[in-house]
Amino acid sequence: MSRLPIPAVEHALPAAQPLLAAVHQQLGVVPNLMKLVGNSPAALEGYLALNGALAKGNLDVRLRERIALTVAELNGCAYCLAAHSYLATNLAKLDAAEVDAARDGHSADTKADAALRFARRVVESRGQVSDAELAALQAAGFGPGEVVEIVLNVALNLLTNYVNNVAATEIDFPVVELRKTA
Repeated sequence: MSRLPIPAVEHALPAAQPLLAAVHQQLGVVPNLMKLVGNSPAALEGYLALNGALAKGNLDVRLRERIALTVAELNGCAYCLAAHSYLATNLAKLDAAEVDAARDGHSADTKADAALRFARRVVESRGQVSDAELAALQAAGFGPGEVVEIVLNVALNLLTNYVNNVAATEIDFPVVELRKTA
């Protein structure tokens, strides 16, 4: 049971209702995370804006979902792990081996692997990555804009991990067991 209220869409704050309607139009459902964040329409608007902007960036959905899995596993966020395992499989079309590898911050794809190793270090070091770690990411073919997008995708996922961990959000995706504890 969630520690913070997850109102039904029809009971959401009036300012959140059009935002939640847009989520429903895009996804066909309104996940509990969105309803929870809708307790603050400003927070929901900010989250959706950043998420939408990053979706238009240079990182494809497959890499963004891999990053989300890496970050969720590191932060012990059961909700995000379940949601992004589902999205990685059904939206990004990653196979089970890639979903599994991403949870550990790895990929069979060399370039994606470099991005995930870097994303993992961003989380572990709270952004204090070394020159060598940044150089390794750049050597894998990521330019300055893509480096920024990787960091912002990490931050976006930290945001949702923290909200869900604080709230103990009720999982409305197929449950996936965490490997590690936060």
